[in-house]
Amino acid sequence: MIVVQEDKNLLKAGVFAELTLADYRELEQAIIKKLKAQHKLNLLLDLRKMAGFTLDVVWEDIKFTRSHPHDFARIAVIADDQWTPWLSWLGTAFTDADTEIFSDADAAEAWARGR
Repeated sequence: MIVVQEDKNLLKAGVFAELTLADYRELEQAIIKKLKAQHKLNLLLDLRKMAGFTLDVVWEDIKFTRSHPHDFARIAVIADDQWTPWLSWLGTAFTDADTEIFSDADAAEAWARGR
């Protein structure tokens, strides 16, 4: 399950339980909508309650990120240690966005907003 919130210059997404392809596509649609209103997007992903993801999500993420390599300014990820290696690789492999991984939600949001 995913919950996506638009907030001025920031798109927030929280993942709960397993991230499915349908969830990821919901996030994609929110990103595309937000990009119509602004040139670059700041994204905050909260993965602390994510229990896992389906393999098709990984493939979709690679395809989507490769098709939007310059559309993100900052990507802040709130994650437990188990997701850090995967997120680090995905965050830097296909986009030129500044990507940081945080354990503290307030610090992640402040950084994502550019504060």
